[in-house]
Parts: sequence; C-alpha cells; structure tokens
Amino acid sequence: MTYAPQRPLDVPPYQLQPLLSDFTDTLSRAAGQPVTVRCAQAIGSEIYVGCSNGELLRFALQANSADTLDSYTLLSRQSIPNEKPIDNIVIAPSISRALVLSDHQIHFYTIPALDMVPLNLIKPIRNVVAFAVDEQHLKRPPQYANEVPLPVEPIEFCVVKRNAISLYSLRERLFFQKEIPLPNGGILARRTGRYLCVADRENYNVIDLLQASLVPLLPISQAMDSDIAVKPSITVISENEFLILSWTGASTIGVFITGEGDPVRGTLEWPSHPEAVSLDYPYITTLLPNNTIEIHSVETQTIVQVIPAPPEGSSPLSGDRKALIACFNGFFIPSTQRTEKLRPTPVRLLRGRGGAKAQASTERSTTEDALPDIPAL
Repeated sequence: MTYAPQRPLDVPPYQLQPLLSDFTDTLSRAAGQPVTVRCAQAIGSEIYVGCSNGELLRFALQANSADTLDSYTLLSRQSIPNEKPIDNIVIAPSISRALVLSDHQIHFYTIPALDMVPLNLIKPIRNVVAFAVDEQHLKRPPQYANEVPLPVEPIEFCVVKRNAISLYSLRERLFFQKEIPLPNGGILARRTGRYLCVADRENYNVIDLLQASLVPLLPISQAMDSDIAVKPSITVISENEFLILSWTGASTIGVFITGEGDPVRGTLEWPSHPEAVSLDYPYITTLLPNNTIEIHSVETQTIVQVIPAPPEGSSPLSGDRKALIACFNGFFIPSTQRTEKLRPTPVRLLRGRGGAKAQASTERSTTEDALPDIPAL
C-alpha cells in the first residue's frame, strides 16, 4: 500500500537514473562472501563508495566520445587499515576531508585523492557508536569553488560513545573540546548548530550542546506490544529543526521538532515504516518496504510524487535497497535530456551597439527553447 499524490505537479521534481552498476563483481571476496555496497557519498564529479570487504572506492566522471554519454569510472581503490566493513562516509568539502566509519573507528582521508591523513597528524577515533558532523558545516562549499580564497574554518562534530558524547573540531588537526555524559547511550545522532538529536534504544532526545541539557521527545515505537523491530530515523531540516519518525502500530508519523524540543509545522504519515529518509529541500524523500519512493513537500506535508524503486539487478543496491543519500554540495549526472535542443544556429555579427542587441536576441531565443530541469534522484 502507498499513498497517491494529492496534488501532483505538472513537472515531477525527480527522475530515477542509474550511475554505477555491476562493479562489485570485480572486487575481492572475504571467505567466499559476495562484496556489497555499504555506503556512498558524492560531490561534484566524484563518487566515493564504501564496501563490505573494507574497500574504499573512488569514481570520477570521465568524458567519452561525442556519441555516448559521459560515465563514472573507477579511479582508485584501497582498503582501510582494519579491512572491516565500511559503515559510513561523510564528506567535509570546505576542509577537503572525508570521515570514514568502520569497526567503531573514525578514519580521516583527504579528498579528492582519498589519501589517508598521516597518523602522526590525526589518529583514528576509537569506541565510536555513532557520530554526527554539524550539517551546517557540511554545506560549506569547497575551497576551489570560491573565486577569492577564504579562511578555512574548522568543522565540528559529535562522537557518541557508550555513555558519553565527545565533541571535536577538525581542520588540519583534530581538537578535543569536551565530553557530555549520556547515561542511556545512543545508536543514531544528527547535529545542526548547537543542537544534537540522538536516539537510544527506545526514545528520541534533543541535546543543547552549549548548556549540556537534554529534552526527551518521542518513543521510536509507540506500539509497545509489537514484535516489529523499528529503526530510528533523524533528518536535519534547518539550522534549528529536525524530522523524527515514530511507529504507531498502524502507520508511521513524522514529527518536525525544533532544537528546543517544540513541534512545528504539520506531521507526515506513511502506511509502513520507511527504510530510509533524505532531505532535498523543499522535499522529503522516503524509501518504503513496498519498493516505492515517496516524495513529500516539507512546506505543505503533501505527497507530490511516487516513484518505483530500481528494478532487481539494476544497481549495486538491488535486492537490498536500504539507502537514500543526501549530497549537500551536489554532484554531476550524465544526461541526454534536451540534447535535441542543441543545434547549429547562424548568428550575424554586428559591430558596435548592434552586437549587444544581437546577443540579447540570441539569449531570448535560447531561453524560449529551454525546457524545465528535472533533477535526478
């Protein structure tokens, strides 16, 4: 069961397009087990993939012939030191770093080359249950995107350990800031600014990192007698807003919460508990167990589009479609969309002021031929 869009848009906001396929067959296997994709991230023309055999892969968009689409090609592959499954990759473009979580340790790499930061500069952080980088810092653009070089500001992040939260800042070196007790621990966390939303085994809580104060929110599951294992979900919406999901026993509701713990906006609802949630403002995208992808409007809380999930065998995640990944600084997608609009056009070259008029006329003609963009999901 899925809900249909109440007010479908004339131009749907998303379309589905494969980027990588069939590359895991070439990877080494551990104890005869097939290699699977565990996580991924992308920025610009680069895609970074973490695998179950501990390999970290770097793909880059390569130009092909004029008759074929550009495609992502494997540029490098390496194994992290412990060769254990890679659980998460976080890209911090403003400081050219990647934080890689594996076997309860955070390793630090440079991007785009994916070289490990020397251990005499930064050692891995151990005993990590979960970690959360300030998402406002992740949205800072890469240094090369600025025409005038800007001072490099450090990024800040929280590491959830068994009974405490450790706060760090990272630039060329790693600096420990302080530790906040967390008696019930946590298994999932997201941070925006001074606020950290964390889920333990049963409940959601929001923590003011400056005041070291905790406000309890909702239970992850409100169906106390249910045998269904419900996975917590936290999504940062803005500088002072989170979206948390709670299973009622009949459906899942999504509640928007401020950093102070107050509900805002309306609520979202799904007929079953989403496998994954991602924000691409102003849309919330969810992957459901019935192999559909639902897109809601954050502003109106209505469904605007429903997309079938990728068919079996069409991607490295087929048969285990558990992830939707938000890439804060965007990435390139090969596309043939609107190529029929590319055609030679004769332009008369005029001297003086007339040249500007001809240029304006050409720009108007190009605009009239253009079709609206449909971003890819």
